Order: sequence, then structure tokens, then C-alpha cells
Amino acid sequence: MHCVIIPTYNNALTLSGVILEVLNYCAHVVVVNDGSSDSTPEVLQSFGDRIYVIEYFPNRGKGYALRKGFRYAVEKGFRYAVTIDSDGQHFASDIPLLMEASSRNPQALIIGSRQFNQPNMPAKNSFANKFSNFWFTVQTGHRLNDTQTGYRLYPLHKMSKMRFFTSRYETELEILVRLAWKGVPLIPVPVKVYYAPKGERVTHFRKGKDFFRISLLNTALCVAAVLYGYPSMLFRKW
Repeated sequence: MHCVIIPTYNNALTLSGVILEVLNYCAHVVVVNDGSSDSTPEVLQSFGDRIYVIEYFPNRGKGYALRKGFRYAVEKGFRYAVTIDSDGQHFASDIPLLMEASSRNPQALIIGSRQFNQPNMPAKNSFANKFSNFWFTVQTGHRLNDTQTGYRLYPLHKMSKMRFFTSRYETELEILVRLAWKGVPLIPVPVKVYYAPKGERVTHFRKGKDFFRISLLNTALCVAAVLYGYPSMLFRKW
């Protein structure tokens, strides 16, 4: 059984449209309001009992929001969860593609792999993704074209004992690396993406702080890869 988790922080302008689109493809929608200070609470209230809402204050970061969503999904008996961003860059019409891939590979993490030759795509996004892809390969020996996408279908039953060490943007990279070490297949599925024009784009990525946190995580993961990750993957092959 699947649910869709939408972590959100100050994306009131696009949130309603995202929820409406998602409801066309999944009846079980969980929105995690990560301490928004805009009109997000009013937007969520307008949906009544059509969605389940998790709210807390202050803002704790995307990784923390995902953890809250995963925990709720597991408690309710869901074995799979699709995560989709609330800024409108993803198309809910691709949810069936992720679910179809999951039905063929029920033990896998399905990754919505974006195409990076899109209009209005920020140059920093392309650089950050290439940077992340490189270190992911170093840490796991696997190659992926989009390690920073937030559009994924998680096999929750393979993550029940995981305890995450990060709480913000870097959590999604941590999950990828640790699932690779656990031998969980990582399967990319091409998905559409929309980047709003520069004047309309809303981003909460903090260039200095978040890039520094990601760099620290990559350093820690490289050390952990030598001590645990690669030995664990070799042991599973035997």
C-alpha cells in the first residue's frame, strides 16, 4: 500500500496545486508542514479530511520533515511512500511511473531522475547535482544521474530500522548512500520537471550553510564507506 508524503516550508503559492494534482493519483496524502510562517496552515485547512497533516514549529529542515512523514506512514501500515516537493517542479502525473517501476522491483528505491536540459534551470542546480553524483559514486561504487531529486518512491519496509544522522537537505543523500550499502537496488526512472522563471522561483537552500553541511556529510560518508560501506557490500556479494 502506497502513500504520498509532501514536505513543505513556505510554499503556500504552489502547495494547493501540488496537493490537488497528487490527489488525482493517490488517496493517501500526508503533508508535513515544517514550521511554515506564510499562509500554509490556511491552505492545508481548506482540504479538510482529504489529507493528513503533520505540523510543528519552528522549522526543522527537510530531512526532519521526511522522518516525521516516514514514521507516520509506517505507523499506518504503508509499505511504500512517494515523496514529492511542494514547489511545483514535479509532475504528479509521473507517480504511476514510479509505482509501476516499484511493482516490478518491490525491494528497490525508485528515483525520479530529472532531465537537466530544461528551460530556466539554475546553473547552480546542475553543478550541485554533479558534485553530489561524484561523491555518491565514490562512496558506493554506483552511478546515478540525479542524486538530489526529492521525487522518489521509498520501500519503507527496508528502512524500518534506519536512524538518520542528518535533518536538512543532506538527508536525502544520506538515505541513498546507506540504502546502497544495505544492498537495496536504486532504480532511476526519467521524470518531467518544471523550473519557474527566476523572479517566481522560491528556494530555501542556503548556499553557504547547506553546502557546508553537505560537504561535512560527504567527508563522514567517505570515512564510513571505507570502514563499513564497502565491506558490507562485498559481504553481501559473497
